Amino acid sequence: MASSKILLIGGLGYTGRHVAKASIDLGHPTYLLVRQSTASNPHKAELLESFKASGANIVYVSVLEVIFYVTIVISRPVQTSECEGCAGPVNESQKEILNHFTCKCPNAGDLDLVDVLWQGSLEDHASLVEAIKKVDVVISTVGGTQIMDQLNIIKAIKEVGTIKRFLPSEFGSDFDRVHAVEPAKTAWGYKVKVRRAIEAEGIPYTYVCSNCFATYSVPNLGQPGLIDLPRDTVSILGDGNAKVVFVKEEDVGTFTIKAVDDPRTLNKKLYLRLPANTYSFNDLVALWEKKIGKTLEKVYVPEEALLKTIEDTPFPANLGIAMGHSVCVKGDQTNFEIGPDGVEGSQLYPDVKYTTVDEFLDQYV
Repeated sequence: MASSKILLIGGLGYTGRHVAKASIDLGHPTYLLVRQSTASNPHKAELLESFKASGANIVYVSVLEVIFYVTIVISRPVQTSECEGCAGPVNESQKEILNHFTCKCPNAGDLDLVDVLWQGSLEDHASLVEAIKKVDVVISTVGGTQIMDQLNIIKAIKEVGTIKRFLPSEFGSDFDRVHAVEPAKTAWGYKVKVRRAIEAEGIPYTYVCSNCFATYSVPNLGQPGLIDLPRDTVSILGDGNAKVVFVKEEDVGTFTIKAVDDPRTLNKKLYLRLPANTYSFNDLVALWEKKIGKTLEKVYVPEEALLKTIEDTPFPANLGIAMGHSVCVKGDQTNFEIGPDGVEGSQLYPDVKYTTVDEFLDQYV
């Protein structure tokens, strides 16, 4: 059976580039939907040329025309969710997100902030339809405020009517099962809304629950802001016993592409609960201590203190902390058994020789 033709939306982003490379390496005719202005970004232009040289087909459209706003605001009012106004021009699907997170309110004290707004558009329906007609499978790896714009992808897929599988932008926990607090609750809630929209339209799907990206989480032992692995003191959220799964980004790409033509993953959640990469943070720290031959001082952050930090920290800085609460304190990646609506990647594809956490840490010793 011939490999499916795959369209990647967001294929030059952090996650998308790994999925794109895997698609090409595994022999799929691969199409990347990119904006005309990509050439103005030297790094992305170089990446795009490498994909073209590997055989990828490039579909240039205005559908992903992007504006990047960086607004430095000194001593402006604290953001609240009670106001109407939003920073910057937005489309309707983004307005709900921005109303919740970036509205200005005169009711509270002053705060020094840097607001970053990434605004994209997936509203060129005709371009989307034409691109989707070329392929069998659509994979979205869009991020940030473009999550709800995937409703436009769903509309286009429904109109085309021949797509065998849609993989929306997931690549984290199983968002139907998390016990998240704000602002992670709202951010992840949009991904759940996209799931329900896919199902309501009867579109064949696979949801990739890849858990934590290893390159994000392992080099700092889950401590945002650290550049190098700690060698003296380490902070651990909660009691450190919740099991967390770490997957190298290249392996996320490989497992994702393995699933697109597999009937066992049709209308299922694909969990990457890799046995060799499932650790509590206590176990992860112990592994690191063994590698460097030194015992670290451990500072445990109780859940109550962590929740207070989330509450007191302005958005977007508190988003990552709230996600850490879900993953590291609540154990939302592993605190349930995989049911009939899901399958586990390493069991389906034992031939994939994924990078283990043990191997990954060796480069930092």
